[in-house]
Amino acid sequence: MPPAATRTALTVLGTVGAVGAATAVWGIGIERYLFTVRFHEVAVLPRGATPIRVLHLSDAHMAPWQRRKQEWIAALAELQPDLVVNTGDNMGHRNGLRGLRAAFDPLRGIPGVFVHGSNDHTAPSPRNPVKYFTGPSEVKDTSEPLDTDALDDYLTDELGWLNLNNAAAPLDAGGLRIAAFGVSDAHRDWDQLDALPEPVAELRATGPDLTIGVTHAPYRRVLDEFVDLGADVLFGGHTHGGQVRLPGFGALVANCDIPLKQARGLSDWTHAGRTVPLNVSAGLGHSIYVPVRFACRPEASLLTLVPKP
Repeated sequence: MPPAATRTALTVLGTVGAVGAATAVWGIGIERYLFTVRFHEVAVLPRGATPIRVLHLSDAHMAPWQRRKQEWIAALAELQPDLVVNTGDNMGHRNGLRGLRAAFDPLRGIPGVFVHGSNDHTAPSPRNPVKYFTGPSEVKDTSEPLDTDALDDYLTDELGWLNLNNAAAPLDAGGLRIAAFGVSDAHRDWDQLDALPEPVAELRATGPDLTIGVTHAPYRRVLDEFVDLGADVLFGGHTHGGQVRLPGFGALVANCDIPLKQARGLSDWTHAGRTVPLNVSAGLGHSIYVPVRFACRPEASLLTLVPKP
C-alpha cells in the first residue's frame, strides 16, 4: 500500500481530473445550448413617450448545421420587438448565411440596424485559447474571406435593416424617431470615428426622440466618442461575456479594453461628465474551433426602453 502522502496526492489529482472532466462535459455538451433571454428596463426616452422593445442580437457565429441555435433565434420573433440591434459576427462558416436565413427570417419587416464584426468578413480560424489571457487577440491575415456583400444584401434588402458601419441613419420604430449611428469592428481598427460627427449632428438637429450608438467591439475609445456624440444608449458585443466565466468572479477575459466587470450585460458608461446605459451582449454563439461556454450561457437581450422619471 502506498504511503499516506502518496494516497492523498493521488486523491487530489483524481478529484481535480474529475472536476475538470465534468466542467468540460458541461461547457461543451450542455451549456452552449442553454440559450437565454436577458430582460432589462432602461429609462432613456422623453417623458410621455411610448415604451419600445429592443431585441439585441450579437455574435451568432452561425454555421449551417447549428439547427438548435437557428430555431431558438427564430422563435425570438414571438417577443414582438419594435427594433432589432445586431452587433455583428453573424457568420461562423463560409455557408453561415444559410443558417442565418433560417434564424433571422421571422424578424423580416421589423426595423433593425447592424454593424460588422470581423467574422462578417472572414471565417474563424483555429486559435490557442490561452493567448486570450495575454490581451486582445491578434489579427490573422490568412483567414478565409466570406461573402460579406451577400450578407449585407440579405440584412438590408430582405430584412430591411440599416447598415451602420461607420455611418449614421434615421429610422422610425415603435412610434419613435430614432437617430442611429455606428462603426465597423474596432478590434480590427475598422472604426472610422472621424466620419461620424457631421452626419450625427445633422440627425440630432432634427430632434429625434432617441439616439443610439452601435459597435461590435466595445473599445473605450469608441464608447467615449459615442457618448460625446450624444448617444442615449450604447450597444456592443464581441466579448462573448468572457465565454468562460468564474462563478463569483465573472469574466476572465474580454478580448478588448473594456473593464471585465462590464464584459456582459447592462451597465453605465461615463465619459466627460455624461453617463449612458451600455448593453454588452454575451452573444449567441462561439467559434466552431472553441465550442464551449461555462457560467456564461448564450444569450439575446430584450431591452424595454421607457421614459425617464
